[in-house]
Amino acid sequence: MAEVEPLVPASGVGFAPLNHTADRQGALAAHYRALAQPSGPVGLPRMIRSTAAMTDLLLKALPATLLKLGVDAVIADSVEPAGALVAQHLRLPFVTAVTGLPLHREPMVPPPFLGWAYRPDAVGRNRNHGGYAVSDLLMRPITRLVSDYARRWDLDPHRRDRWSERLQIAQCPAALDFPRTGLPTSFRYGSRWRSPEPSDNLPQDNDRPLVFCSLGSLQGARRSLFAALTAACAAVGARAVVAHGGGLRDDEAASLPGNPLVRAFWSQTQILPRCSAAILHCGFNTVLDALAAGVPIVAVPLAFEQPATAARLRRIGAACVLSPAEIRRGALEPALKRVLSDPGYREAARVLASDMALAGGATEAAAAVEAALYGEGATPARVA
Repeated sequence: MAEVEPLVPASGVGFAPLNHTADRQGALAAHYRALAQPSGPVGLPRMIRSTAAMTDLLLKALPATLLKLGVDAVIADSVEPAGALVAQHLRLPFVTAVTGLPLHREPMVPPPFLGWAYRPDAVGRNRNHGGYAVSDLLMRPITRLVSDYARRWDLDPHRRDRWSERLQIAQCPAALDFPRTGLPTSFRYGSRWRSPEPSDNLPQDNDRPLVFCSLGSLQGARRSLFAALTAACAAVGARAVVAHGGGLRDDEAASLPGNPLVRAFWSQTQILPRCSAAILHCGFNTVLDALAAGVPIVAVPLAFEQPATAARLRRIGAACVLSPAEIRRGALEPALKRVLSDPGYREAARVLASDMALAGGATEAAAAVEAALYGEGATPARVA
C-alpha cells in the first residue's frame, strides 16, 4: 500500500506501491478505523468484512505487481493469506513470517484470539474444538474469498492454511507459547525482530519507580483507560511513562492524573530497561520488548490475539492479567502492587529475557530465510 512507504527504511530496502484502483486509495486508513473498534456485535463483523476487503485488494493487485518487479521469492505473514496464495499462484518460493503467536491448530491449544488457559484434558480439548468451530463460522467471509481465488488459480480451494513448507520463522520464543506436539518440521521459534533504536532523551526519576504504559497505536485514544493506569501508578508510589501512539490530543495527555511522562512514542528498547513494571494491552511486539528487558507486566488485553498472549504470560508467571471491567472496579492498584513487590514476576520475565538473548533475533531469522530460499551461502535477489 502506498500509504506505508514512510515506514520503510530509507537505505537498503526498495519500495513499490501496489497498483490498485483509485477508489481504494484510502483503504488502509479505513481499515485502521475498523481495527480500532474490533469487538461487539457491530465492531467484530465490521472488522472481519474490512479484513476480507483488504485481502481481496491484495489478491487483485499483487500478481501484476510481483511480475512487474521480477520478484524471485516472497516472505508472507502468517496472518494475511494473500501473500502465500499469490506466491503459490505465481510458482514463487516463499517462507512464512510468524510475527505474533503461532496459529497452528492443535487439540490442546486454544484458538489464538481467546484468553483461555492451557488445559490438555478432555474438557479442554472439547472447549477448544468449540472455539475453533465458532472461529471458522466468523471467518467465513475471508475463507470463502481465499477459496474462490484458489479455485480460479487451480489451487486447492479446501486447504485451511497456506504456510510455507520450506520455513515458518517466528519471533515468538518457545518458552512463551503453550506446549505443542504438532508443529511442522519447517517451523522455528525465535525471538523479537528488532532494529537498533536511536538514542533518546530519557527521564530520570530516582525517587519513584517508572511503569511503562501502552495500549498500542490502534487503542491509544482511550483517554479514560490511560487515566486509570496513571492514577494507579501514582497511588502505589510509581510514575507512569505513557506511550499513546498519537491517539491523545495534547490537552488530553496533559490532563492525565499522577504527573505521568507522556509521549506519542518512546524508544521502547531504551525506556523499558529503566522501568520496574509495564502495564500493556499485550500487543505482541511491546510484550517482547518488555520481556527482553526482564520487566514484569500487568496485562490488560483488549482485542485480537491479546487475550491469548496474556494467558501465556500468566502461565509462565510474568504477568498479572486484568480485564478493563476489573480495572473499572478498582483491581489495577492491588495488581500493580503485587507485580512490583513479588519478585517471582520479575524472575519469570528475566528467564524469558535470557532465552530471547540466545535466540539471535532478526539476524538469525534473516539467515534462516536466506538459507530456506536460496541454500546456504547464496545471496538473494528481489524478495517481496
